[in-house]
Amino acid sequence: MELQAIRYAAMISTMTFNKVVEIYERYLQRIGEDLDPKASLLEFLDWESVDEEAFAQDVRIVLASAEFSKELTTAVIWLGERGVDIRCVRMRPYQDGNRLLLDVQQVIPLPEATEYQVQVREKEQRGRQERAERYGIRYKFWQQMLRRSLACTQLHANISPGEHSWIGAGSGIRGLGFNYVIRKDEATAELYIDRGAGHLEANKQIFDWLLARKKAIELQFGGPLSWQRLDQKRSCRIAANIGIGGYRSDESSWPAIQQQMVDNMIKLEAALRPHLEACRNELSAISAS
Repeated sequence: MELQAIRYAAMISTMTFNKVVEIYERYLQRIGEDLDPKASLLEFLDWESVDEEAFAQDVRIVLASAEFSKELTTAVIWLGERGVDIRCVRMRPYQDGNRLLLDVQQVIPLPEATEYQVQVREKEQRGRQERAERYGIRYKFWQQMLRRSLACTQLHANISPGEHSWIGAGSGIRGLGFNYVIRKDEATAELYIDRGAGHLEANKQIFDWLLARKKAIELQFGGPLSWQRLDQKRSCRIAANIGIGGYRSDESSWPAIQQQMVDNMIKLEAALRPHLEACRNELSAISAS
């Protein structure tokens, strides 16, 4: 029953108004009704004239039965949560003398919850649209960013653009990566320290080893860095923040943001590289690659 209803919904969603008029006309002829099919459909849709663009944009699926299995109701709820307008109506016949009574109740979604569920569904749809838009913008930003980076350094030469907020390249030491990070209104070039599960203490020891050389590192970098030990997390980072914008900035400002990210990454790698090599040698027990 339910699969057939979905097939019908898919079929109807591709129909034009004129095609529905043809089908409805054949139906009226078969049952002997003398009605104007086009006028009847326009009246049903509350239209004064045909609007093909608006026709069948949304299709509602109504499943009617005396009982619904748990598997079916679970599937209906799942489809509803993903934006499909689908509902279950329970129809139970009762005999009252010579009369047949039909008890009709909508069970999914519950009538009193319909408005709330519509609001939740619309919010989720907006969220999905915003995520898709955000991913698309970031992908475009990274495409441009990597081309600009390649013209200045080979550090991220083998990295492909992605949809996420960061892209990274290895430092040559396991668990330490040079990452570009882009957010709505800010960007960073950073050394990210995370050797994986079970290595929290090693991460903190590496960070502390570098922190003890903060003065020399920042002198080589040419300015202050953001030292984030992140005691509540497993990872740590040393970041060079770019305060002139992020991926939500006007696209005309992207080249300046990207160039500053590249410049900071080049300086950050140059400032940290000698210390990373020394760290690997001196703390081989915790940072052997």
